[in-house]
This record gives sequence, C-alpha cells and structure tokens, in this order.
Amino acid sequence: MFNKRIKIKELLASEEANYEATVMGWVRTFRNNQFIALNDGSTNNNIQIVAELGKFDEALLKRLTTGACIKATGEVIASLGKGQKVELKATEIEILGDSDAEKFPLQPKKHSLEFLREIAHLRFRTNTFSAVFRVRHALAFAIHKFFNDKGFVYLHTPIITASDAEGAGEMFKVTTLPLDGNAPKNDDGSINFAADFFGRSTNLTVSGQLEGELAAMAFSDIYTFGPTFRAENSNTTRHLAEFWMIEPEVAFNDLEDNMNLAEAFIKYVIKHAMEHNKEDLEFLAQRLEEEEKQKPQQDRSELGLIDKLNFVVENDFQRLTYTEAIEILRESNHNKKKKFQYLVDKWGVDLQSEHERYLVEKHFKKPVILTDYPAEIKAFYMRQNDNCEPGRQTVAAMDILAPGIGEIVGGSQREERIDKLLKRMEEMHIPAEELWWYLDTRKFGACPHAGFGLGFERLVQFVTGMGNIRDVIPFPRYPKSAEF
Repeated sequence: MFNKRIKIKELLASEEANYEATVMGWVRTFRNNQFIALNDGSTNNNIQIVAELGKFDEALLKRLTTGACIKATGEVIASLGKGQKVELKATEIEILGDSDAEKFPLQPKKHSLEFLREIAHLRFRTNTFSAVFRVRHALAFAIHKFFNDKGFVYLHTPIITASDAEGAGEMFKVTTLPLDGNAPKNDDGSINFAADFFGRSTNLTVSGQLEGELAAMAFSDIYTFGPTFRAENSNTTRHLAEFWMIEPEVAFNDLEDNMNLAEAFIKYVIKHAMEHNKEDLEFLAQRLEEEEKQKPQQDRSELGLIDKLNFVVENDFQRLTYTEAIEILRESNHNKKKKFQYLVDKWGVDLQSEHERYLVEKHFKKPVILTDYPAEIKAFYMRQNDNCEPGRQTVAAMDILAPGIGEIVGGSQREERIDKLLKRMEEMHIPAEELWWYLDTRKFGACPHAGFGLGFERLVQFVTGMGNIRDVIPFPRYPKSAEF
C-alpha cells in the first residue's frame, strides 16, 4: 500500500523514538543541503527530515525546493535541535511533485494578507491560514454536535428561492433567460419570467429561516447550516457576498428561551475550539499581538485573543432592552464629547457597530444581549410586543453583541398571530400571495416559536482574531471578485 504515512501532528505528539515511519507533505525549507522542514497541514509544526550528507543523489537534492511534495521514510530519532522532541533520519526520499522555486509565490518570508488573498489557492500552506481553517473546521463540527446532542433535526433549505426573507431586495437573480436584451417582455416592458426555467423570478437565498419555520412546525427543533448570498455592494472588512449561516428554529420557545439557547450555543462552540485547537489559537493570539503593536495606542484591543474568548465563555451575557441601551449611549461621555461617528440623539435609531462595541467593551465589559427593538428597523416576521408606549412599537427581537466585532447573532420570537403578521406585511409592502405557504403555518396549528441567525464567518473571525472576514472563508466572494 502506497499510503502508510503517519501524520506529522501525531508523530510530533509522541515522544517515542527508534522506529521506522513514513511521512508525506510539502517542503517549507531545505537548508544546509541536509535539513528539510516538512509540513502536511495536520499542524503548524514541521517535522525535520535529516538527509544525511552523501547519502542522496545530488539531482534529487536539487529538487527539494520550497513547495515541493515529498514522501520520506526513515527512523524516528530523538532530536538534538531546539523546539522538537523527534526528527526523522531519512533512508528514502521520493519526490511526489516538483515545485519551480523561481515561480512558487510562497517563499519562506512574511507575506501580507492582501497578497495572500490574490493567491487564495495557495494560502492554505501558510501557518496563519492553516490555523484559521483548522479552527473553522472545529467550529463547524461543534455546531453540528451541539444541535445533534440536543435532538435537533438538521434541515437543508433551498439555495434557489422565490422569496426575500429579509425584505432587503439585495439578491442575486437566477435565470436561464438570455442576457443580451432578447428576453421575453410583458406589455409594460418588464421581463416575462413565464418562459424562465422556474416559470417565475428566482434568486439565491438570503436566509433559510422561513423554510426553517415550516419544519419547526413538525419537528419542533431544527437548524440550518448552509450558504447564503447578499448582492450588497459592500467592500468592508465585515461583509461577504457569499457566506454561511446557522439558523435554528424552535417551536414552543419564547424570546427568553431563544436568548438562553443562543448564549449556550456560542459558549459551547468557542469552548470546543479552545479545547481542541489550543495550539492553533495560541499561534493566532501571538500573531494578533504582533499586529496590535503596529496600531496607535488608542486603537489597540484591551484583551488578547485567548482573554477575549475566555471573556465570552466565562461571563453571563448582560441582557437589556434597546430602550435602556439608547439611554446609556445617549448619556455616555463618548456621545456627549462627540467621539461616536454616528451620534445617538433619539429613540428609534439603528445602532452602529461602534455603539454595540461601546456597550460591550467600555460600559458592561461583558457580552451583551439587546432585546425589544423598534419595529420600524426590524423584519416583518418578528413578534410585536404588547403594551408598548404610544409611538414606540417594539418587537421581540434580540441581538448578541461580542467584543471586537459587535453584533454576532440576530434573532427573535416569530409572529404567530396571522392578523398581526398580515398587517405588518401590508405595511412593509410584502405580497401575502407570494408567501401563502409561510402563512399556512399560522392557519394550521400555529404556536409560539423563535429562532436566530449566526453568520458563520463572523464567528470564525471572532474566534481567530482575523481582522478581515475575507480571510476566514476559503475563497471569498465580494464585489469584483469571483476568482478561484
């Protein structure tokens, strides 16, 4: 059998020596014509392969360039070098794939994240991205484990849909009609989608929530975890055109149940990564610390990465209403001295990231759950609160705010009363006939229910400390970029 290799992480974790082993991986460096640093992606640590002088053919040694893929067999021996307990004294070295040293863009030096984005197909081979994507994997696994252990059903919701769950209208159209102006038209000049593949206008989904609610009316507890799309022309460090969302929907849950589930969920998945990816997170913490030193003092984070993660895992989240938060922000010295880019001057304004971070990092110094937002700034499906002050209609919404990033979770109790839901849809110009199937759940056995959405990349960004969301998804999609 060709592949009798041992993974480098496993080999380095053992202090056992004096046995034969085969490793395979990619050459990071080759120095003094005898020391090969080999990595196979299982860990950021390399195994040192010793190619004894005079033992191997000169032509073979010339092919041991950075990026080359090799198979090495030999004896695992105690290492005399610093930083590793064992190394491999090679008896056989086979080149599995050559790498042209002149053309290989990943040389053994520090590369900027911007440059690595341009070669995203190769950036997995750097220590930073190796660590980021192993942590991403651990978080994805923990998400499934958390919900599975609680008896949730994992639901695959459609990627192609005719509905706009968020009412934002920033969607990618899906069509087989010609784009050269020859698509069939209605009398008013609009496109006639009757001839299209689905016989109607369709787009890529912005959320699986509405379909998730349908399943919650049968299974009680479901979650979705899949790709979502926003055609938002945004070039910030926090937005992507294609990203993954986790969206649980739970029958018989109210807003408080929803908050409890979301808090337990966030703590669980972060704790899982801290326990299973300690080495990767320590590397990323060190990287972030060095990055922070380059910033002006006032822009530096008060917490290191590991401290920030512990801060979330170990603290009960502070819960308060939007109205209470507005009062805190309006009366803050930060607001009075006009240090906010967006001043908080009245009830009803949509909170910005700077306001959310102030509440978490400066005022409460712990994660925050904000509830009961003004109905005007929230989606049509959120349950309208009873007994509101005149002119201050609120909904049973909740956002979880985390240090360094602001909003990480958004959710609500859903409006189960069909009369109130229909009135709200009318106010927001959402055609009831297009969502007849959604409204059916309010006609046939409606019940109180709630759910939330968590942008997976925001979570990965938070846990890894990466400053740009484009660096926590393998192949980022954003305006003018669909490479790879």
